[in-house]
Amino acid sequence: MDIVFKGARVVDGTGAPEYRADVGVRDGRIAGIGDRLSGGRTVDADGLVLAPGFIDMHSHSDLQVLAKPDHLAKVSQGVTSEVLGQDGLSYAPVDDAVLETLRGQLAGWNDDPPGFDWNWRSVGEYLDRLDRGIAVNAAYLVPQGTVRMLCVGWEDRPATQAEIDRMRTVVADSLREGAMGLSSGLTYTPGMYASTSELVQLCQVTGSLGGFYSPHHRSYGAGALEAYAEMVQVSLDSGCPLHLAHATMNFPVNEGRAGELLTLLDDAIAAGADISLDTYPYLPGATYLSALLPSWATEGGPEATLARLSGADSRERIRVEIEETGSDGCHGVPVDWESIEINGVRRAENAHLVGHSVAASARTAGRAASDLYFDTLVAERLGTSCLMHVGHEGNVQAIMRHPAHTGGSDGLLVGDRPHPRAWGTFPRYLARYVRELGVLGLEDCVSHLTGRAAKRLRLTDRGLVREGYAADLVLFDPDEVADTATFDEPRQAATGIPYVLVNGVPVIDGGTHTGALPGHSLRNNGRTM
Repeated sequence: MDIVFKGARVVDGTGAPEYRADVGVRDGRIAGIGDRLSGGRTVDADGLVLAPGFIDMHSHSDLQVLAKPDHLAKVSQGVTSEVLGQDGLSYAPVDDAVLETLRGQLAGWNDDPPGFDWNWRSVGEYLDRLDRGIAVNAAYLVPQGTVRMLCVGWEDRPATQAEIDRMRTVVADSLREGAMGLSSGLTYTPGMYASTSELVQLCQVTGSLGGFYSPHHRSYGAGALEAYAEMVQVSLDSGCPLHLAHATMNFPVNEGRAGELLTLLDDAIAAGADISLDTYPYLPGATYLSALLPSWATEGGPEATLARLSGADSRERIRVEIEETGSDGCHGVPVDWESIEINGVRRAENAHLVGHSVAASARTAGRAASDLYFDTLVAERLGTSCLMHVGHEGNVQAIMRHPAHTGGSDGLLVGDRPHPRAWGTFPRYLARYVRELGVLGLEDCVSHLTGRAAKRLRLTDRGLVREGYAADLVLFDPDEVADTATFDEPRQAATGIPYVLVNGVPVIDGGTHTGALPGHSLRNNGRTM
């Protein structure tokens, strides 16, 4: 053996009761589970839980995992694999023009690192780039909005059948190159311009090549249940498995309505649908500040958007939709500027806005909140991020109990004060919702974060503590594990997680990052369902 964990409390990822055993690792695999294992290095695991490494089903590390491959934010909380390419917008497949546009559009999510080497265009080339060395394993979803940008452009119109056929080809090629599925961001342009029929046709290809569909659907506010129902129908009509991204019920209109969502899903599952979902264990959400704009205001791309934000008539039209009607970008709910907190800017002269709501900053400046919002977007060239304080604890707890639930951080790693979920999601599940509140039992929670996620990804050798499986493992103290990241100090590593192994290599060793980069891409093999 290379490493033996002696006397661990093994929580194996299946949901079965924990048991005590030695677990041995050799050549990147779990080589033995039993009593009195010996050989190589020994780690005293008495009283500690040994579990499969956590799988982040919704991650926005697409650039940062390459720019800062040590990836302390994720590996320090026990994450050994994550799923990139989320919300229908990422950086492959692209051509030069689309990539240039995305670099600006997504700066609030991922930054646009100076001097960064953008040496890929296809999904396969991006996965090859990951294989050069990263701290954790990473899977990738084909982003539907990026594909539409590539094949249709920024126009708010139905795609022609020829364009849909081209998108189907791009999606199929990307799945064959290793993508695990298809994502959508149906409150983000240009992906939101797609019709239900267009989505069904793309999902038919996705499902036929062994992938699943992971949508950020059309509304998490007004009309949320109808938006969820549309995604269920897309899955049923296409035959493609469905994984609902950050499956929350947010905004005041949805308080206490989680049960309605779960009934919808249970009925669909009973009828034969293949459905899973992920959530993060926090109330606020996070996105880029321009996401609140109505879709028509962003048609044509960033330059067209900035031009509209600079015109008096168009600004007033946008203000009415955002503040009075409820724009589709703000989930059909009139914005409450008190709930929108700017948490990341790109220009130093706007740093005073960080950590304050748009309403509070507007009062300080003696201005209308909408004017401060518009002027900030223009000055920042749309590269500003925000928190949306719109969640409900009852909904969060009800949804995380569902047997189809998995964990996803939805974590943005950049900005002045990123959402703490990027650093704290997985230990927070264990600390707050297992140890403190008892919402989930330990074995059940671990299965949510490991085995269930691996099953959705069709990973046949990860997600469980089982002989022959890849040695993606986390050793934690169930009495001490905790998230320390806060909204004021979000870049804080978890406590109570002394060891994390990725492919059998210690990346966290005795609580210290080793600098090892043993992770690689996790690729779909193109099997049919």
